[in-house]
Amino acid sequence: MGRIVYWVHTSVDGFIEGPDGEFDWPEMGDELSAYSIDLSERADAFAYGRRVWEMMSGYWPQVESISDHPHDLAFAPIWRRTPKIVVSRTLTEADHGARVVGGGDLAAEVAAVRDGIDGYVLLTGGTGAAASLTALGLVDEFHVIVHPVLLGGGKRLLPDLDRRSLRLAGTRTFDGRSVLLSYARA
Repeated sequence: MGRIVYWVHTSVDGFIEGPDGEFDWPEMGDELSAYSIDLSERADAFAYGRRVWEMMSGYWPQVESISDHPHDLAFAPIWRRTPKIVVSRTLTEADHGARVVGGGDLAAEVAAVRDGIDGYVLLTGGTGAAASLTALGLVDEFHVIVHPVLLGGGKRLLPDLDRRSLRLAGTRTFDGRSVLLSYARA
């Protein structure tokens, strides 16, 4: 059975977006970029909530005409070839070959996805899908990148969840500024 790994960037004060929804503050230095690419290359599938999916599906298919950033150019072919899952109660279909789950029994639909892989599904960004899957006990690992910035408000990392214990699985520093905190379900 596969695992679900939640991969997210956060500020020191616990926000994944700034007060106006901005996401211009994470710094993808060489080490963090290489780690992100490796994590993505090994994933059996990517998973997104609806809002993050709309952003990703609007950017990655045409990234070469938008960006010349080395990280973007390295990730684009990985994004295109990796199967994608969209967790949504409102979407019934998605482009780029993505599978939509969440219109029925979310726990059963996601468990079926997990049962169909040996490795992991990389759940990226956002809080809605991550909070829903965490509440159902379906997120196996949390890979939280803490960036050296205080946003002072915005969207919190995993708001409104009941208390649960996690086990520290590892830590790592990237580019002398960002820290990975890896946790597994206890």
